[in-house]
Amino acid sequence: MSDAIKHECGISLIRLLKPLDFYKKKYGSAFYGVNKMYLMMEKQHNRGQDGAGFASIKLDVAPGQRYMSRVRSVASQPIQDIFAQINERINTAFKEHPEYIEDAEAQKKYIPYIGEVLLGHVRYGTFGKNSIENVHPFLRQNNWMHRNLIVAGNFNMTNVTELFDNLVQLGQHPKELADTVTVMEKIGHFLDDAVAKLYKEIKKEGYNKMQASPLIAERLKVAKILKKAAKNWDGGYAMAGLLGHGDAFVLRDPSGIRPAYWYQDDEVVVVASERAAIQTVFNVKYEEVKEVDPAHALIIKKNGTVTLEKIMEPLERKACSFERIYFSRGSDQEIYLERKQLGKLIFPKILTAIDHDIKNTVFSYIPNTAETSFLGMVKEAQNYLNKKKEDQILAKGSGITSTELHEILEIRPRIEKVAIKDAKLRTFITQDSSRDDLVAHVYDISYGSVNENDNLVIIDDSIVRGTTLKNSILGILDRLAPKKIIVVSSAPQIRYPDCYGIDMAKLEDFIAFKAALELHKEHNSLGLVEEIYKKCKDQFHKKDLEIINYVKEFYAPFTADQISQKIGELLSPADIKAEVTIIYQSIENLHHACPKNLGDWYFTGNYPTPGGNKVVNKAFINFYEGKNERAY
Repeated sequence: MSDAIKHECGISLIRLLKPLDFYKKKYGSAFYGVNKMYLMMEKQHNRGQDGAGFASIKLDVAPGQRYMSRVRSVASQPIQDIFAQINERINTAFKEHPEYIEDAEAQKKYIPYIGEVLLGHVRYGTFGKNSIENVHPFLRQNNWMHRNLIVAGNFNMTNVTELFDNLVQLGQHPKELADTVTVMEKIGHFLDDAVAKLYKEIKKEGYNKMQASPLIAERLKVAKILKKAAKNWDGGYAMAGLLGHGDAFVLRDPSGIRPAYWYQDDEVVVVASERAAIQTVFNVKYEEVKEVDPAHALIIKKNGTVTLEKIMEPLERKACSFERIYFSRGSDQEIYLERKQLGKLIFPKILTAIDHDIKNTVFSYIPNTAETSFLGMVKEAQNYLNKKKEDQILAKGSGITSTELHEILEIRPRIEKVAIKDAKLRTFITQDSSRDDLVAHVYDISYGSVNENDNLVIIDDSIVRGTTLKNSILGILDRLAPKKIIVVSSAPQIRYPDCYGIDMAKLEDFIAFKAALELHKEHNSLGLVEEIYKKCKDQFHKKDLEIINYVKEFYAPFTADQISQKIGELLSPADIKAEVTIIYQSIENLHHACPKNLGDWYFTGNYPTPGGNKVVNKAFINFYEGKNERAY
């Protein structure tokens, strides 16, 4: 994607179902779980590269022995940093105690991180918050084993202030107004309550405190705790948690906004944000990896029992389509086909933009995640040409000459790798983006790939802000002297902020919003903009369920093509010679390509939860009042 958009995070949970000695004998190492977690996190590093964390729990350890370990990092390569620290601890222990090397029991007893329950997390630091304190997993400690709670998630709550106030009313004093802390404390409150009630019940049965501990672990109902804790949550989430005694869970939001997949065999249970990561790391088939159902929690008890339990009533499925277009790894079977379909479905618009002149058109893409939709686009171009060739050959009939046949068959889509991203240069200049001349050279071009006066079609995943297009890509592509540059977005126009975990919070950042604002100025309809502001302001203190998304009225007077045309004008550098056309995917084609993932609020403003309408109206108020701040 030419516009760097950050996704907050990815989760990995591994529960080993056999004793560590089993993995030592079968796979040659008691570090089997740790090694698999490293791979799981690396296979999801696309979901977060600013920070990473790892936590583990050892089952059935004796009192006085450490049973929980956690390590977090915000180093430049945080995953590698975490596991370098873990390896250093292991190697130091082996150096000091060579007798541990072949003894899995001793490794578990004396070396941290080597346990049966493992939780990993990768994240991007959004809104400038990238200190170590913001890195998951979060830890809530207690001397009672059952009350220890480790939480990591891929989520954002729209009503964190309300949830915070609820905790205060319960008598708590949360250390900060942050959704991760608030959610963890909410779960922790009902965990404490459940443990206390169980202890009273077990004590009445005649058991002493030491005897009560394993019985609490056995009887603790994780689903009941989650039902109480998540009752008022509004947001998108895949929430993973470990309890100190060894229970684990992954909870998914009622609309299925954020993804979560799981796999189980007789050796392991594994959960991840991406199905392909599980397939690759554990070498399992697509059909063997299941989705965690929306509104359900996958619960793994200490005894190894695995259940999928309904926690809330499911809502209409609105799984995030932006995951499919950009964030998730394209190696997933479904995502790969969906991205190809997005390229295929937008081809008719491209054909119109180039006046059906494929012979004098070069097709390319902006590296590198747009490559799959590029393949779909090119394949559709080939299908179009094949049909034309077939018609021409049939029209010539049996009298066609070899030369004529050769000329017809010779026409094919011209495919080139025109733009080349200079990753090292970008890394160097991001600290001072005002150096416009350096920014303009983030992309190189393949000289000679385009003939003078050719059409140049270049496809991108999505055009969100358009900054890189204007400041770098279009200017450098213009050096090839094409007649026309057609920039194609495989996603529709992004018009509305996200509030469920993707770093797109401000309306005025979106080029579609800027284009619509310019159109309002040209049509002398800024009075409507003021009316929308007043409507948003008037309902600001209403309950979330009563709030209407009035920002839709901002775009309503204009067609998608009008906005796209204005975007093309806004993004064209002043000195560009080529004509610039911007093409966006339609909402209908997006739904056709991603039929199981219809969450489209960025494009339509149809938020799956009431909190979304509150956030978009707040974003509009911020824009109108000139406040440069997030809306949630």
